[in-house]
Formats: sequence, structure tokens, C-alpha cells
Amino acid sequence: MQLDGLLEGETSWISNLANTSALLWMYLPDINWVGFYIRKDDELVLGPFQGKPACTRIPIGKGVCGTAAATLESQLVMDVHEFPGHIACDAESNSEVVIPIVRNGKLIAVLDVDSPDKARFTKGDVAGLEKVVDIILRHQTAE
Repeated sequence: MQLDGLLEGETSWISNLANTSALLWMYLPDINWVGFYIRKDDELVLGPFQGKPACTRIPIGKGVCGTAAATLESQLVMDVHEFPGHIACDAESNSEVVIPIVRNGKLIAVLDVDSPDKARFTKGDVAGLEKVVDIILRHQTAE
């Protein structure tokens, strides 16, 4: 409800992603990065986020974010060091969850959340973050 209210009436995609990452940063415990990568052609480009500086571009199909983008399926990774092709933007990250953001069957972005704790995220976290993405999409315009 808080996210829905925060995004109400705002049509800027970037502003809504920025406020969403800030809200998640405030309320999700034990994370070290939360933000968005926006699709541009065959790669993901860094968007609004909270945390340390991050990788600027990720090829579709590479790493956890790129895998979520290629498969259009949420990725829950208990130990990123065991994920084939993991891209280490922050050496302190040990677990990760990535939710694809899809409109009209096409990937437009991904929501990425990292934690320094192994096995930090659960299937319940995935379901909750998928609801966050649903809220974002309800407020997203055709920018």
C-alpha cells in the first residue's frame, strides 16, 4: 500500500523506479544493494538504485540479472558464487534475487536485490518482490 501511494499520480518511469528502490532500501533488512537495470537493445543498463556503485551494463543472458532477462523468470540465488557466470559487481554480495519486469510480453527492466548473507532470500521474498513489480507496472506509462 505504501508503494502504491508513493507512486500514485507520478508518470515518470525513472522517478517511480528511484522511489521504489529507496523504499525497498528502507524496509528490506540485510541487503547491500537494490535497484533496477533497464533494457536497452541486447543489454541491461544501470537504472535507479541504492547501494554501492554497480556494473553499468549487463548483457542479456549473462549473470543473474541477464538470466532473468533472457528467461523472463524470477531468479532466486542462495549463493551467487555457485551461479554459473555470476557477475560480481560487489564482492560482498552472497545471495541475490532478480525479478524481470515485463510489459506486453517484452522485458523492459529487472529489479535486482543483493545481500551479503548467503540464503538471505526466500520464495516468499520472490513473491513479495513480484507484487512490487506489479505495482510498478500499474503506474508505468509508455515512456
